[in-house]
Amino acid sequence: MKRSILISLLSLMSFSAFTQAIKVELKESNGAYQVYRNGAPYYIKGAGGQGYLDKLVECGGNSIRTWSIDDAKEILDEAHKRGLTVMMGMWVQHERHGFDYNDTAKVAEQLKKFTQAVIDLKDHPALLMWGIGNEVNLEYTNTKVWAAIQDIAKMCHTLDPNHVTTTVTAGVNQELVNHVKATCPDIDIFSVNVYGDAPKVPSLMTEYGWKGAYMITEWGPNGHWEVAKTSWGAPFEQTSTEKSVSYRERHKIILDAKKQCVGSYVFVWGDKQERTPTWYGVFLKDGEESEVIDMLELGWSGKLPKNLAPSITPIKLNGKQAPESVTVVANKVVKAEVTVKDPDGDVLRYETVVMQESSSTKSGGDKEEVPPTIEGLNMKFEKGTLTFSAPKEKGAYRLFVYAFDGNNNVATANIPFMVK
Repeated sequence: MKRSILISLLSLMSFSAFTQAIKVELKESNGAYQVYRNGAPYYIKGAGGQGYLDKLVECGGNSIRTWSIDDAKEILDEAHKRGLTVMMGMWVQHERHGFDYNDTAKVAEQLKKFTQAVIDLKDHPALLMWGIGNEVNLEYTNTKVWAAIQDIAKMCHTLDPNHVTTTVTAGVNQELVNHVKATCPDIDIFSVNVYGDAPKVPSLMTEYGWKGAYMITEWGPNGHWEVAKTSWGAPFEQTSTEKSVSYRERHKIILDAKKQCVGSYVFVWGDKQERTPTWYGVFLKDGEESEVIDMLELGWSGKLPKNLAPSITPIKLNGKQAPESVTVVANKVVKAEVTVKDPDGDVLRYETVVMQESSSTKSGGDKEEVPPTIEGLNMKFEKGTLTFSAPKEKGAYRLFVYAFDGNNNVATANIPFMVK
């Protein structure tokens, strides 16, 4: 009987532990800001995405970011099992997707949906903060969206006194800062998604008069919209090695801005087709890890993993590099050269793929389909030199080279080319 009562009490204690909110606060001292969780300072070393959580913990990360409340309970539970927190995204509808912020009924319906989400999730111990809206300023004209964000933030504070709020903008400028300052007093932290311009954010926040706390909630390689392009408009993607340098340099700048910047979320902790299958993901679709992850582990934990990813140089196609807008003749033999080195001396395995160039004109990370792969090109790769037959059909293509080290690490590079 006593044993039965004890088991029941332990069960109740376990249930209570999983439904007890952990208080999160934002504190300021002499113009410096710090997030506190359960009374202790909590600097956010985060990643955008909900997969590979064990790897995130291994690398020294402590938080993940979602963009919506889809599967929220399951995500919170999985994060909590590993001691991670969650910036819970609320997907505030976008004008560019057809939402009308003059439609008061639709705006009220959106608020009602998020109100129920706050009631359902506010006491979960993995919850860190509410991320209210993502890049609502992208291609928008109706500034009433900021009033809608304020209503959601005020609701969050009313129903949930234990967590802070943020809203996320695409880039930062004076107009955005003015809107948030004037319209959204219940937003605690200003968050910015930024890529090539990440090093400028600390000075821009000062220039635009944001004196409060901020985060960088997406950062990573140079964005496809901010790089040089071929004469036919194909953007130049960094190699995985070039990206690793960018991530390391940008993370240092984020860390150096700790007075106002309370943390960040790298993009993207997974794989994603956006212009190419390799541009933003720090993993491939089968889970292989790029050199970027080595640099993130160094930044988050101060140490490198025991086995490092290979490094890779930009590809040359018929002796030319991407900025030369390489053209080849249909069905003729093409020669590609690339150098790959493995710091651990691992035996490397190579894969080479030619795809049609993406024709997507979508923005803001909207879903894209992976371009078709071209088969039957007689690819032969030996000692850093690849020969293949150019596609028979004229048009824009891209060659990808993958180098695998046998220890779940990979190096990636690609080059766009035109077939005439």
